[in-house]
Amino acid sequence: MRRNLLLAPLALSLLAGCGYHVSGHADLLPKNIRTIAIPAFGNATVRYRLGDLLPGALTREFLTRTRYRIVADPNEADAILSGTLVNYNSYPAVFDPASGRASGVIMVAALSITLTDRATGKPLFVRPSMEVRERYEISVDSRAYFEESYTAVERMSRDVARSVVSAVLEKF
Repeated sequence: MRRNLLLAPLALSLLAGCGYHVSGHADLLPKNIRTIAIPAFGNATVRYRLGDLLPGALTREFLTRTRYRIVADPNEADAILSGTLVNYNSYPAVFDPASGRASGVIMVAALSITLTDRATGKPLFVRPSMEVRERYEISVDSRAYFEESYTAVERMSRDVARSVVSAVLEKF
């Protein structure tokens, strides 16, 4: 009997847990949200490719990491994830000492993202100024030159998708 009394607090503490969980696996959205529409992003910059890639990257990330169904028509969705590429800059960050040419470039993009409950119009998640960065290398040898900016933009879109889905799920 005494042994059971000593084990009872231990059992209760194990059952209660500490409240911690692995990041990106919580789901703090309302239970009525089952479908999400991700329309084309707006683009206020001259960099067209990133804005075009983001809806597809976000769709893939939501499908692989969440229980939500992604629909094409916003009128059929419970929530709408909309966004705008607000600003884009790229600048050289590393220079080749021999030639003086840039050998590393940093891209910086600013996004505005909102997830809205379609039925109520209430914003469920708002990130008005999300900044993302990506670095890529440039070959200083003109014969071996390969345009790396396109693959860097693709990497950036996947990184944005991972960050946005985690932030939406965690309401962070």
